[in-house]
Amino acid sequence: MSVTAQQVKELREMTGVGMMDCKKALAETGGDMEAAIDWLRTRGLAKAAKKAGRVAAEGLVGITTEGTKASIVEVNSETDFVARNEQFQGIVGNVAKLAVEANGVVEKLAEMPYPGTGRSVTAELTDAIAKIGENMNLRRSAVIEVTDGVIGSYVHNTVKPGLGKLGVIVGLQSTGDKNVLAALGKQIAMHIANTNPLSVSPDDIDPAVVAKERAIFTEQAKESGKPAEVIAKMVEGRVRKFFEESTLLAQVFVIDGESKVGDVVKKAEAEAGAPIKVTSFVRYALGEGIEKEVTDFAAEVAATSGVPQQPTPTTP
Repeated sequence: MSVTAQQVKELREMTGVGMMDCKKALAETGGDMEAAIDWLRTRGLAKAAKKAGRVAAEGLVGITTEGTKASIVEVNSETDFVARNEQFQGIVGNVAKLAVEANGVVEKLAEMPYPGTGRSVTAELTDAIAKIGENMNLRRSAVIEVTDGVIGSYVHNTVKPGLGKLGVIVGLQSTGDKNVLAALGKQIAMHIANTNPLSVSPDDIDPAVVAKERAIFTEQAKESGKPAEVIAKMVEGRVRKFFEESTLLAQVFVIDGESKVGDVVKKAEAEAGAPIKVTSFVRYALGEGIEKEVTDFAAEVAATSGVPQQPTPTTP
C-alpha cells in the first residue's frame, strides 16, 4: 500500500524519528502504525528518539577550509564526556567537511549522504545516539568564500585540529601575498574569538540593533535634564562609541592593544602588495543561546535510589 504524508507525520510525532525513516518503516510494515514503531525500535531509532527531548548544549564546533572556502558547524551533545568521544569527534569532523558543499544551509547538510554509510547526516547522528546513549543534534552551519584571498580561522579549546569549543572563520579578499594574508587572517580570527564583534563595519550592523541602542542612549541622556541639542550630541557620541566597541574594523586589536583592526589591515596591505578587504566572519561559541538545564545532582541520586534527601545543615 502507498504511505500517506499524514501517516508519516503521525509516526514522526509519536516517535521523534526523521521523516525518511518513518516513511521507510511504514512502507516495510504495510502502513501499520504499531508495527512501524516496533520496526523503528528494533533498529534503535525509536530508542534514540526518546532522548531527543533532552537539552544538548555541549559538543563541538568544527571548521574545515578548502582553498578559498571554509565551513563552520556546531554539533551538540548532552555532556562534555561525549564531546571527548572519538566517534563523536569523527562525526563532527566529517560533517564540517560536508558543510562546505552545503553552503551553510543546515537543512541541506542534514540530508546529505554521510561518508561510507549510505545514511544521511541526520540518520548517522540518530545511529550514534542509539550507540552512545545521549541526545545529539546538528545545530547550525555557515560558509564563507572569497574569489581570491584566504579564509582565516581559529579554534579555541582545541581537542583535535579543527575541533573545539569556539571557532571563527573570516574572509580576506585580496590578490596579495597569500602567506601574509594567512598570518593576518589567523590573528584577526583570534581577535574575533576574544571580542565577539557584531559586524565587520557599522554599515553591516542590523539597523534594528542600532535603533534599539539609540533609543536606550536617548532615554539615558534625557535623565540628565540637559537641553535637547545637548542630549542629541550626547546620544551621537554614545552611538559612535557603540560602533567602536561593536564593529570589527573599529575595535582595538587585541594582539597589540593599541592599533585599530582597520589600521592593522591597512598596514598589512603594504606587505601583501595589494589591497585587503575583510568580507565577513562567523563566530560560533559552543552552546551560546541554549538554555541549559540546572539539575540538583544530590536530589537526582536520592530520587533514583529512593532514599530521602537530607536537609543541608545550617550553622546556628
